[in-house]
Amino acid sequence: MAFEGLSEKLGAVFKKLKGRGVLTENDVREAMREVKLALLEADVNYKVVRDFVAKVTERAIGSDVLTSLTPGQQVIKIVNDELIDLMGNENSRIEFPSMPPCVIMMVGLQGSGKTTHAAKLAKYFKEQGKRPLLAACDVYRPAAINQLQVVGEKAGVKVFEMGQINPVVIAREAVKHAKEHGNEIVILDTAGRLHIDEELMDELKNIKDTVNPHEIILVVDAMTGQDAVNVAKAFDDALGITGVLMSKLDSDTRGGAALSVLAVTGKPVKFVGTGEKLDDLELFHPKRMASRILGMGDVLTLIERAENTLDQSKVQKLADKLQDNGGFDMNDLLEQMKQIKKMGSFKQIASMLPGVADKIKDVDIDDHQIDRVGALIQSMTPEERLNPTIINPSRKKRIAAGSGNTVSDVNRLLKQYEQMQKMFKQFGITGRNAKGKRNPLKMPGRWR
Repeated sequence: MAFEGLSEKLGAVFKKLKGRGVLTENDVREAMREVKLALLEADVNYKVVRDFVAKVTERAIGSDVLTSLTPGQQVIKIVNDELIDLMGNENSRIEFPSMPPCVIMMVGLQGSGKTTHAAKLAKYFKEQGKRPLLAACDVYRPAAINQLQVVGEKAGVKVFEMGQINPVVIAREAVKHAKEHGNEIVILDTAGRLHIDEELMDELKNIKDTVNPHEIILVVDAMTGQDAVNVAKAFDDALGITGVLMSKLDSDTRGGAALSVLAVTGKPVKFVGTGEKLDDLELFHPKRMASRILGMGDVLTLIERAENTLDQSKVQKLADKLQDNGGFDMNDLLEQMKQIKKMGSFKQIASMLPGVADKIKDVDIDDHQIDRVGALIQSMTPEERLNPTIINPSRKKRIAAGSGNTVSDVNRLLKQYEQMQKMFKQFGITGRNAKGKRNPLKMPGRWR
């Protein structure tokens, strides 16, 4: 995960500070040297690191901190404040004009994920009740138009294309089409190159001059490190970008580019790509990102992700079933595991919980476990799923063989199911007896 190395190193620095009852100026300066090295290793721009450390040091050696009863916590708060300031104090959003359509021009180097993220952005807006239109303005890369059509279809968004003609004409006609057909947003997927060249920039300038886009979003690959910042500066100098969409922030990247873009270009990171699926796009929240970097989790993003990815009707159906003492069977367990899988990897979810990220950094979490459990449940008969207590040794062997697992795996699943049943019983939720009938508990009230 991005920032994992930085978060680990900063955590070690702050652990030392919190372990001391009193801090001296030398303690602070020594800690800041370690913070500086951690930021440089995370590929943060050197000038950005220098200014950041200077600001934190100046605030941290003040009398209010050194004489505080919790000086270590005060220093962490200062670092948190400065990180937020570094990435942009406010959440930057797309500015919509009073008269639609809003034209968003996606630019970037080839291979940065521009086409896929154009579709992600379109899907994001569609789920907000808007009617976006994707426009295929990359007429050079082989199969670029076809790729946009494929991801556009997956996103449920129409794609405007005119073949391999002048991209400027395509962009102009796409905007005209949007006005005539009531599309509030037009997302232009423009061409990229393997490197920045004059021909590329001239074409992008011509498109900009023709359609006057309200937003020029640069897509940069977070894995390219400092080079991403250099690319951002070059595109900004030539086109005047309005913001950055950083792709692959879920990868094993040091993340320094996200901390450097605003300081170097003056343009904010507006969105981040957090996976390969079309749903894996998030608004960039500086405060939440600072919290993640400092190992304090990001519960708000986790809640939003749950709201956006979970099927609320199925969640409500299970809640009603539990409240009515309808029991919790293997079908319910399978459905819930499918819902959780939509939210991302276990490690990604756990890293958003306060105090958990540091504890799981060395833990090998197998995300395929959900698939194995699903295979086990799907190898059961309908009767076994409704009433797992009837699963005897011979049934276990059949289930294990049918799912490609072992009897030990079956036993482990049944044990976990039994533990869940005990937990539910504490809330007055019943299971089912051996005949598959409801087995109400002798306790007052129902689970709420």
